[in-house]
Amino acid sequence: MRHGKKFNHLGRTASHRAALLSNMASSLILHKRIQTTVAKAKELRKYVEPLITKSKTDDTNSRRVVFSYLQSKEAVKELFGTISEKVANRPGGYTRIIKLGNRLGDNADICLIELVDFNETLLAAVTEKATKTRRSRRSTKKADAPAAEVVAETPAVEEAPEAPAAEEKSEE
Repeated sequence: MRHGKKFNHLGRTASHRAALLSNMASSLILHKRIQTTVAKAKELRKYVEPLITKSKTDDTNSRRVVFSYLQSKEAVKELFGTISEKVANRPGGYTRIIKLGNRLGDNADICLIELVDFNETLLAAVTEKATKTRRSRRSTKKADAPAAEVVAETPAVEEAPEAPAAEEKSEE
């Protein structure tokens, strides 16, 4: 019976599940986004986010602890290098899960799990929104006065000389 066991076993033994999560975490760290099922992504998020938090303090002990989980020198190097620099001021929530639909073969729910700070398209959209400013209304007296002056100063377009020229050509 389950009795208070909250995590998803993913239909695997403990050693198989540990190996699966270790490999998926290494792939996520190296490639910055991977496609997997929703159940695996939710378990991977619980597995990899404490490792990213631990990578913020770059000392020998934290590197050894993270290596014991990942078993990949390249992934540890990437995690303590580029990833820890980007997430240094983020208090948590390093991953994002985007649901993609169902897999054709077995109709499993598929999603994309990615590191939040490495999605360039969403970061560009956020900076564009940040540059827009909210403009307050001005009083109607100040706004109407310059508009009336501009209308009065602009000369009217003269169409009279062009119209007779067109009539003369038609008579010939």
